[in-house]
Amino acid sequence: MPEAKSPVMFSPAEMASEAENALAHKALNNPTRAFMLALSGGGYIALGFVFFITSQVGTVEVLGYGLSRVIGGLTFSVGLALVVLTGAELFTSTSMTLVARASGLITWRRLIAHWSIVYIGNFVGAATIVALIWFAGSWHQAGGMWGKVVLNTSLAKLDHGFLEAFVLGILCNLMVCLAVWVAFAGRTITDKVLAVTGPIALFVAAGFEHSVANMFMIPLGILIKNFAPAEYWVQIATDPVAYASLEWGNFLVGNLLPVTLGNIVGGGLMIGVYYWLIFRFGKKKDDELA
Repeated sequence: MPEAKSPVMFSPAEMASEAENALAHKALNNPTRAFMLALSGGGYIALGFVFFITSQVGTVEVLGYGLSRVIGGLTFSVGLALVVLTGAELFTSTSMTLVARASGLITWRRLIAHWSIVYIGNFVGAATIVALIWFAGSWHQAGGMWGKVVLNTSLAKLDHGFLEAFVLGILCNLMVCLAVWVAFAGRTITDKVLAVTGPIALFVAAGFEHSVANMFMIPLGILIKNFAPAEYWVQIATDPVAYASLEWGNFLVGNLLPVTLGNIVGGGLMIGVYYWLIFRFGKKKDDELA
């Protein structure tokens, strides 16, 4: 007897079907439209980090490390909520289009082309917010402490070795793609926002690494390190030499590359393909035998 559909949420099997169709639709989207949606995705995640940075100014000193990180995670989750609700393209969740490839709905060529479009679009979108924040002077807020949070966060991200950054990327996208996957179960805005908030807050609080978020945070840190005037460093009582490792080479090769690869494994394989194998692999054959 077929399972009755819930008016409240999709069942896990229905979620898998919804995800398979939605991810195939994304991969088959018009390239120009996909790029524009990727611009939005990169921008929204960057804005989530803007909220995160603001939440961290002075918070550690008052609440301690743990609570301050939880608050930072909750604020950052706004970025992914905007992505999910607006249909924006985000490379980390787009890694799950491996599901559409596994189902034979798209080719490898289409998969790689779509990933490339979304990745580049996310980078441009994040860079746009970097430029806006820089020229808006937001990094001067709170006596320059806003910018110092950016510098310290960026520096910490570059302290990871290649393997460590790779594994942190896996852990991050386990949570991001799990959030997006669970959001497929929701039928209302409230459902979807609640679905993404917990997993996203967890990954940010735990310090996992998100490639698109880093496309905003670390370039902004590099920009402040290279172009902030001498009086800024006096204002925050810090020697710029402490941030010498904030360089493009360290970012692109030492962070973005391993984190991106880890994101693909954590989201594309360990969530997307994993649940496809459970709920969709051999589904047509099962339906024929039923």
